[in-house]
Amino acid sequence: MNYLKSNVSLISFVFVFFLLAGCHTNVPTNKPVLVSTPEKMDKKTSETISNVLEYALQHNGDIGDTIRLQFTGLVNNFYKANDDNNVWSHQEKWEPLADSLYQFIEHAALSGLFSNDYHFKKLRTLKDALDMDSVKRTDANLWTKADLMLTDGFMHLVKDLKQGRLNKDSISYNKKELSDSFYSATLTNLFSTKQLTEVLNGLQPKEAGYWALKNCIPGFIDSMDKRIYTYVTYPFKPNDEKDSLSFIKNLQQRLSESKCIAFTSILPDTLQLKLAIKKYQHLKNIRQDGKISATFIKMLNGSDGERFKRIALTLDRYKQLPDSMPEKYIWVNLPAYYMQLWDHDTVVINSKIICGKPATRTPLLNSYITDMVTYPTWTVPNSIIVKQYLPKLKNNPNYLTSIGLHLVDSKGETVSGNDVKWSKYSKGIPYKIMQGSGDDNALGILKFNFSNAYAVYLHDTNQRYLFKNAVRSLSHGCVRVQEWQKLAFYIARNDSMNVKPGETLHYTTDSIMAWLDRKENKRISVKNKISLFIRYFTCEAKNGKIKFYDDIYGEDKFIREKYFTDK
Repeated sequence: MNYLKSNVSLISFVFVFFLLAGCHTNVPTNKPVLVSTPEKMDKKTSETISNVLEYALQHNGDIGDTIRLQFTGLVNNFYKANDDNNVWSHQEKWEPLADSLYQFIEHAALSGLFSNDYHFKKLRTLKDALDMDSVKRTDANLWTKADLMLTDGFMHLVKDLKQGRLNKDSISYNKKELSDSFYSATLTNLFSTKQLTEVLNGLQPKEAGYWALKNCIPGFIDSMDKRIYTYVTYPFKPNDEKDSLSFIKNLQQRLSESKCIAFTSILPDTLQLKLAIKKYQHLKNIRQDGKISATFIKMLNGSDGERFKRIALTLDRYKQLPDSMPEKYIWVNLPAYYMQLWDHDTVVINSKIICGKPATRTPLLNSYITDMVTYPTWTVPNSIIVKQYLPKLKNNPNYLTSIGLHLVDSKGETVSGNDVKWSKYSKGIPYKIMQGSGDDNALGILKFNFSNAYAVYLHDTNQRYLFKNAVRSLSHGCVRVQEWQKLAFYIARNDSMNVKPGETLHYTTDSIMAWLDRKENKRISVKNKISLFIRYFTCEAKNGKIKFYDDIYGEDKFIREKYFTDK
C-alpha cells in the first residue's frame, strides 16, 4: 500500500512539474516567429501582441525571457483601443519616437530616475539584436517584446515623473492614483504631437527649485565617482549576534573597497578593524580614532551613488507639492535650517531657524498662519511632560518652580507641586504646565499659530544666541525663527494692503510694536492667512551646483532602505 502511495505521489509530482514547465514554455514569445518580408511584419506583430497580452494578463505581466510588464492592464487597454497594432516600429524599422524614448530611458538619471526600472537592459539587448542581426530583424516576437516594453516603460515614466515613487502620506497633495485614462491620453498625445520632451516635461512639477536641482544633475553625473560601494546599515540590532556579525562583514567589505583592509571569509578582530578605520580616516583627512560611530558610518555611506539617490528622492518630494504653489507662502526646510517667505516667485524674507531635536522632531505638515500672539505664555506639550518633567517631579515636587514654570488645574488656578502625588502618573497629568509671558519665555516675545495636530508653532526664542550654531536641531519640536519680526510685519502689511471695503483691520505694524514695547499679551487674528509648508529636502541647487544637507532625522536613510535598496 505504501509503495502504491509513493508511486501516486511521484506521478503527481512529475505531472505538476511538467505542467509548470509547460506553462513557462508556452509563453507566446519564447520561440522565433520569422516573417518573410518587411511588408508582412506589422500584421504578424499585431497578431503576436494580441496573444502575448492575453497570456500576460493571466500570468502577472510575464511576456517571456524574464520580462515582466509592470502596467499590464494599462498596456493591454491601450493596444486594444488601437487594434493591437505595434506603434514603436513599422516594417522592421524603428519609429523616430522609439529612438527618442529609448534615449530618454538610457539617460533616465538626468531626471533622477533609474534606467532599469523601465526595461533598459532588456531593451538594449533587444535593440542591438534587431539593429545588427538581419535574421533576428525578421522575428515578429522580438518586435512584439520591444513594442510592449517601450509602452510599459512609458507608462512607468508617466507615473514616476508625475507622482514619484514615494508612498502617499499626510502631506502629499497627489493622494489619488492617476486614472487609466490619464495614462492612455498621455501616450495618445505623444503619438499625436511627436514631441517626447515636451510631453514628459509637462508631467513634472513647475516649481523653479525642482528644475534648478534637475538642471544640476548633468554636472553632478559628469564628475561623480560611479563605483558601487557596499551600503552599511547602522545601528545594528542590539543583542542580535547575527545582525552584528552581518554589520561587521558589510563594514569589512566596505573598507576593503577603499583598500583599507583585505576582504576575506574570516572576519577581522577588533584590532584589525580599528586599524582599518584609522586608515580610512587618514584617507579622508579626519581625526583618526579608529572608532565606529554614526558619523563615521554616515561618511562611509556618503558615496556619489548614495548622493544621487538623495537627489532622486528630493525630486520626488517636489512631486508631493500642489500642482501650483500659492502666490504667497512660508517655506520651512528643516535639514537646511531655514525659513523663506515667498511672494510671487520671489523670496522676500530669508531666515535661519532652529527645529526639533531628532528625539523631538518637528513634524512635516501643510497649514497656514491663523494668528500671532505678542508676549505669549507657553503651555508645555504632554510629550515633554511625560518624557522630561514627570520623572524629575517624582524626585523633586518643586522642580517646575526652579525652572520658571507653574502648575495649573482645570479651573486655571495655580497648584503647588507639593500637593500632587506624582507617583500616580506615568502617561500624563490632569494639569497644565505653563510658563508666563516675558522676555525669558521659551517662545520669546512673539509666536505664530497655525492649525496642526502637534501643538507646534513658529516663534521667537529667549535663546537667540543658538542661531549662530551650524547644527540647529535643538528644540522640542517647534520652529524658532530668527527673523520673526520681519515675518510679523510682512503679515501685518499684507493684511493692511488687502482690506476690503467696509472691513476694519484692528492692528498694524505700529500697534504690534506698541504691544511689544509695553510687553502686552495680545492675540492678533490674521485675515489673509498665509500658507505654510514644513518640509524635509536634504539637497537643493545653489549657484548652479547641488548643496547637500545633513539627514538630521534619518528620513533619507529610511527611504533609501525602503525604496532604493536594489539601485
